[in-house]
Amino acid sequence: MNSLQKLGNFCCFLALRTRQRPRLGVKNVRAISYMSGLPETHEMLRQTCRDFADNELAPIAGKLDKESLYPREQVKKLGELGMMSITVPEALGGAELDNLGYAIAMEEISRGCASTSVVMSVNNSLYLSPIMKFGTDEQKEKWIRPFVSGDKVGCFALSEPDNGSDAGAAKTTAKDQGDHWLLNGTKSWITNGYESEAGVVFATTDRSHKHKGISCFIFPKPVEGLSLGAKENKLGIKASSTCNLIFEDCVLPKENLLGEPGMGFKIAMMTLDCGRIGIAAQALGIAQAAFECAIEYAQKRTAFSKPISSLQAIQFKLADMETRIQSSRLLTWQAACMMDAGQNYTKEAAMAKVSASETATFVAHQCIQILGGMGYVNDMPAERHYRDARITEIYEGTSEVQRLVIAGRLLKEYSQ
Repeated sequence: MNSLQKLGNFCCFLALRTRQRPRLGVKNVRAISYMSGLPETHEMLRQTCRDFADNELAPIAGKLDKESLYPREQVKKLGELGMMSITVPEALGGAELDNLGYAIAMEEISRGCASTSVVMSVNNSLYLSPIMKFGTDEQKEKWIRPFVSGDKVGCFALSEPDNGSDAGAAKTTAKDQGDHWLLNGTKSWITNGYESEAGVVFATTDRSHKHKGISCFIFPKPVEGLSLGAKENKLGIKASSTCNLIFEDCVLPKENLLGEPGMGFKIAMMTLDCGRIGIAAQALGIAQAAFECAIEYAQKRTAFSKPISSLQAIQFKLADMETRIQSSRLLTWQAACMMDAGQNYTKEAAMAKVSASETATFVAHQCIQILGGMGYVNDMPAERHYRDARITEIYEGTSEVQRLVIAGRLLKEYSQ
């Protein structure tokens, strides 16, 4: 079944569910002029993901958050749609869409549930992507095909307790033992840590070469020598698990090396560039959800005998929210299109990520301000959007790191 057939079949499925309407009316009437001009496939993808978010995710997002429940059933359904392997070729079971499609899908799914979207993001951007780019045919068949359907998800192990932003200072080691590699060390902040059944991990194979002595490996879960730390109790994105991975004399076959020895840092940086587009899109989805919550409330809530949406103070907030969302969306799409065109998109991905993540925090903050007391309680989703937005400025590169990346590329461009 190809990607368009998957999308078409799901649209038919949704047509049978028209009696299940979303609770918030704004989601059905919001103008989508910003999507005009998209290719038919992308518009079809957008509508499919929007309907899925409204019908399958938004109604349960609050429960998933409160009870920290992994959305296993929803991830499986996303896999059936091809959304867990968006850019993977059809020959390996993927949807074979482009990165613009990935950004569009990520935004719409995040609009419904940011926790679910981060599971989707890690599997697509951080696990499947590096194996697609650097893996052998045998590695792709073994480590990609079983992870496209949503039955299995992968993870990405780069950060460590002492080197969150300094990816080149990996203390985890991999020693060549002749017929296998022996891994020792601890990796931190691993999304999908408990649910994943494989991952990519970065370890130092030659300390004398510093960041050029880091290599990348594919590892199965469970595997002897690997244990999981406690689940982190997080501010937001609570339906996805986050934990440490602890490698103690963990044996990996020689064929689990991804790429060549010493290529790990390059693989990590290229993977994070792609991942930043996904996180920018996730942030946009959170921002859009917060905006829709705010504008619907403003139109229904009355004060001084009229809707508060008629007050200039509220209108200015809504105008600023919309302007930032649209601007960040264009930056995100630009980065995705540059990646699809085979251009260098490092600066653009960083710009999109810092803009969209800070927009999400800003819009979620303004949403709570518009809702007042109702924004501070969990009867409304505003406070969840606020908590979920905050991490987008931190993971896959903090805003400070993004600005360093942008400045570095910018100075290089102007020095030529």
